Amino acid sequence: MSRIAYVNGQYVPHAQAMVGIEDRGFQFADGVYEVCEVRGGRLVDERRHMARLDRSLKELRMGHPMSPKALGLVMRETVRRNRVRDGIVYLQVTRGEMRRDFPFPPAGTRPSVIVTSRSHDTAKLEKQAAAGIAVVTVPDVRWQRVDIKSVALLPNVLAKQQAREQGAKEAWLVDGEGRITEGASSNAWIVTRDGVLVTRPLQTGILPGITRSVVVDLIAREGLGFEERPFTVEEAYAAREAFVTSASQLVMPVIQINGRPVGNGAPGLIASQLRRDYHSQAEFS
Repeated sequence: MSRIAYVNGQYVPHAQAMVGIEDRGFQFADGVYEVCEVRGGRLVDERRHMARLDRSLKELRMGHPMSPKALGLVMRETVRRNRVRDGIVYLQVTRGEMRRDFPFPPAGTRPSVIVTSRSHDTAKLEKQAAAGIAVVTVPDVRWQRVDIKSVALLPNVLAKQQAREQGAKEAWLVDGEGRITEGASSNAWIVTRDGVLVTRPLQTGILPGITRSVVVDLIAREGLGFEERPFTVEEAYAAREAFVTSASQLVMPVIQINGRPVGNGAPGLIASQLRRDYHSQAEFS
């Protein structure tokens, strides 16, 4: 079956989907995006994703292409046309197409809206979670507004490539003070020897992950120890457990950092529990 994409008001075969060469997303990375989990054909945490999209658009002074309700309908229809039961739906909004120039285009320029959806190999992901993943650390050289979910991801691409070349799944980004900010495409967590879960607080130095926010709520529900604070690479080496969170990986145990085993070198009990219970806290629509 041919994959279907939504592009500026039309559902078209994936191979024929296109935007103009002067679209500002292509020319300037002048756009934002969201990745929402699909489970059982339903969107997971749509409300939170729409709220974050709204914030990203406002921070970049971009207009809304349509209402959140209308966007939700487009996302569901894209999921339906691609027959996705378990996977993701990807939404991207750019400032639109206009002659290449740095200042914003004239008022009334129509934003570009792209939505795609694809299935995940659920069995493969669960097998990966049961085994755990390795991460490596790299310097965080991104711009200072990474709290905006923009499509300007070149530093993340380079970090991911470095991780792959070193046999790891993810890269953890490290600030100038030796503290981990987040993953190249995930939020970073550790569990201390005392069983306290630690992740960096929300600020302009990290993306406010939707999966992160659900896990924070789940931690509170379960009464687990929790601290929002920066942690160093050395603390991560000494942790009992580590894991990452993202819409595509949910809660993914980390068993190795820079070649060093985390804890006993196997997925930890707390990370595994949070993964198992995640959807009991998430919202479906």
